[in-house]
Amino acid sequence: MEARDGLAALHWSDILQFNLSRRLLAEALGTAILVATVVGSGIMADRLSDDVAVSLLGNTLPTGAILVVLITCLGPVSGAHFNPAVSLVFALRGELKASEAGLYTVAQILGGCVGTILAHAMFELPLVDASQTIRTGGAQWLAEAVATFGLLFTILFGLRFKSDAIPVLVGLYITAAYWFTASTSFANPAVAIARSLTDTFSGIRPLDLPGFILAEVAGAVLALAFATWFLGGRRQA
Repeated sequence: MEARDGLAALHWSDILQFNLSRRLLAEALGTAILVATVVGSGIMADRLSDDVAVSLLGNTLPTGAILVVLITCLGPVSGAHFNPAVSLVFALRGELKASEAGLYTVAQILGGCVGTILAHAMFELPLVDASQTIRTGGAQWLAEAVATFGLLFTILFGLRFKSDAIPVLVGLYITAAYWFTASTSFANPAVAIARSLTDTFSGIRPLDLPGFILAEVAGAVLALAFATWFLGGRRQA
C-alpha cells in the first residue's frame, strides 16, 4: 500500500469508530489513569524505600506497564495520545483536526489533574499540594526535548513498520527513558502540569513548567520533521 508522506497509510486514527465525546472521554480517562500510576507508584516507592534508585525503579516499571495496557485498550477508541505533544504532531500531519487536537489537549490536562487528585486521595494526602521539587536548567530542558523526540520517534516509526507493537514499544521506551534522561522523561505537557500538583516523589515545581513544556513541544516537532524526511525517502529503481 502506498504510504502518504512516506508514513503508514493506515493508522489507528483512520479506523476509529467512536464519536468525539467518547474519544475525549477516553483521552481524559487514559491520562488520569496514567498520572495516577505515575504519582501513586512514586508515593508507594518512596514510602517503601529510602534508596532513591530503588524508588525510581518502583516508579518506572508501573509507568511502562500501564502504558502498554492503556494504549492497547484505548488506542482503537481515541488513538491513545494521552499527551498534547502527540496530539499536536497528529494535527500537523493532518490526521487530527486542529479543533479536535485542542479538545484532546484540554481533556488530557483535566484528566491528568484528576489523576493526581485520585492518587493523593488513595494515599490520604491533601488532594492538591503544589510541588517544591526544582527541575530547571539547560540540561533538564535538553533532556525533555530528547525524551519527547524519542517518544514521537518511537510512535511514528512504529506506525510505519509495526503498528501492532505500538503499546509495547511506547511502554518500553518510557521505561528506558526514565533512566537515560536527566529529567526522568516527563515527555508530556499534560503529565507535567498534573505532576506540578503533587509535592511527592514525582513532582515538579509549577514555576519550572514553561521550560519543560517548551522543550517537549520542540522535541515533538523535531521528531515529526525527522520522521517525515527519513521515511519519505524512496529508492530509485
